[in-house]
Amino acid sequence: MRILIVGAGAVGGYFGGRLAQSGRDVTFLVRPERARHLRERGLQILSPHGNLALSPTLVTSDEIAAPFDVVLLSVKAYALESAIDDFAPAVGHETMILPVLNGMRQLDLLTRRFGSPPVIGGVALIVSEIDDQGRIVQRAEIQQLAYGELAGGISARIRSLDAVLQGAGFEAHAAADITQAMWEKWVQLASLGAVTCLMRGTVGNVVAVDGGVELSQQLIDECAAVATACGHVPSESFMKWHREIMTQIGSSLASSMYRDMRSGSRVEAEHILGDLIERGAARGVSAPLLKAALVNLRVYSTGR
Repeated sequence: MRILIVGAGAVGGYFGGRLAQSGRDVTFLVRPERARHLRERGLQILSPHGNLALSPTLVTSDEIAAPFDVVLLSVKAYALESAIDDFAPAVGHETMILPVLNGMRQLDLLTRRFGSPPVIGGVALIVSEIDDQGRIVQRAEIQQLAYGELAGGISARIRSLDAVLQGAGFEAHAAADITQAMWEKWVQLASLGAVTCLMRGTVGNVVAVDGGVELSQQLIDECAAVATACGHVPSESFMKWHREIMTQIGSSLASSMYRDMRSGSRVEAEHILGDLIERGAARGVSAPLLKAALVNLRVYSTGR
């Protein structure tokens, strides 16, 4: 199974690197600048699961000569439309497009361009970033990749994909209800992103002050209310786990949006928060704290 990883960043570079290390047929679609870096220094991963350095197979958009079996898409949301143009030549009749972006808007864009059949659902759980030397640094032990049919169930093609992704150095999982998993991750990321960006601190910083725990809980409730109104009620086990994570004393946990904001980078505010707020408003759900966080990030983005 030929796998095209779109981008060699903190998420795609990590999972693609582990797949390549395990002998899978992996090619990275990268921009010319990233290609030069990787050809000079290789793909480097620093991880609690073991470091990795390899010389990856690379292509740029004008070098794609034939369709791939799988396109793993993990770019930032604001780069999605240009990425679609770049990898379009890699999509054939049997190609599976596996996006692991945050939120749900990417599904609309992908199905509008390629139709519904190629697009499957995906969730990546990993805490990683690119350091100032271009290396992928994994900051926590979690490294999970889930995938499945958006309509539910485990199809023959998902079984084939699962067979390839198993045993590649990370936890892989074929999900019978990937859409629910995607919504729960959206609730998690939106509430974490909102509280850390709005309060300019980690979870531990927020819950250490008077009112911090209540604020975190209220943001979780707003996100869960939108998911519920959209027909995807977060499970009790997920909500219990997420509330514990979001109120853990001394936690150094922060969202990727907060890390991007601190570094002066672009943020995925509209994709993670704006789209969630819009979907809730269309169903009569008010989310004032989420709106405050979104306006805050819009002010930041305007002033960059």
